[in-house]
Amino acid sequence: MDSSNGSPQCPARGACPVFLAMSAGTVRYTPSCLGPRLERLVGEKDWATGSHPQPEEAPPSPLTATPWKNTGPCRSQREAPGGLAESQAAEEAGDEPLVAPQLDMARLRSSSMEIREKGSEFLKEELRKAQTELKLKDEECERLCRVREQLERELEELTASLFEEAHKMVREANVKQAASEKQLKEAWGKVDTILFAEFQAWRESPMLDKTSPFLDRVYREDVGPCLDFTMHELSALVRAAVEDNTLTIEPVAMQTLPTMRVTALDPASTHTCALSGLARTCRHRIRLGDSESHYYISPSSRARITAVCNFFTYIRYIQQGLVRQDVEPMFWEISRLRREMSLAKLGFFPQEA
Repeated sequence: MDSSNGSPQCPARGACPVFLAMSAGTVRYTPSCLGPRLERLVGEKDWATGSHPQPEEAPPSPLTATPWKNTGPCRSQREAPGGLAESQAAEEAGDEPLVAPQLDMARLRSSSMEIREKGSEFLKEELRKAQTELKLKDEECERLCRVREQLERELEELTASLFEEAHKMVREANVKQAASEKQLKEAWGKVDTILFAEFQAWRESPMLDKTSPFLDRVYREDVGPCLDFTMHELSALVRAAVEDNTLTIEPVAMQTLPTMRVTALDPASTHTCALSGLARTCRHRIRLGDSESHYYISPSSRARITAVCNFFTYIRYIQQGLVRQDVEPMFWEISRLRREMSLAKLGFFPQEA
């Protein structure tokens, strides 16, 4: 620099390499003409480990630090703008090897932080979903537990009611059984022991022969009176057909009833019974054996014939071994069939007859 200009500072100190190097303490160079002025510019900093430049010493020695690029002589005039730009470009070029790794590290740290944040958000979202699903499952488990408890209560109530109903039915059955046994004992006290003994004897050797005391009594007291109609000749034929199991009873449609004579014994019409001879509406007709002749009968006559046929059918079943019961139930059934024959003989019969 030129001291004659009277400038207190170096006009290019911001970009002067000498000034920068001396400010950093890397060189010791103090020209005799710039010593006091540079000391004021730098602020009297140490240029070495502990020594300060001495202007009174001998003429300065050359630079003793690391070599540096010479950008031109430092004169009193300011450097051209082109020279400053070249100096800055050189400085930037010298710093590039250090800045690039720093930029790479900064990018890596930024990427790592971004990945960490995204991973944390993903894990938080998955945790939230898992908590929601767990909550729904807990609610479903609670609902199923309530349903199970309700079903268990209902099952217990149903079981208790069923046991109670079963016990009630057993008690009622026991009461009915006791009443039935009592009635049976009372009935046995009223039963004709002679008739029961005759039935037992017949059951040991069941035959349809009237020589048996049992069947002889039934013929005399029930079968004979029940089949004793006004028309005696036809009544005898009907009785023989019943005993031989060759009598047939057929329903007749009212519009097909014939008006001609069907037998020489009794001129039957649609309003006359062939057995009783009474004017009645005849809805059935009978046929004896293989004969083609038909006889129209009244509902009362049909009921009497049917009662006798039912009795003979049952004793035939006993004879053939088809009735597998004790003697007491058989005897009660025989008694019931005899009662039906007695009622039919008196004119009591179902309306559908």
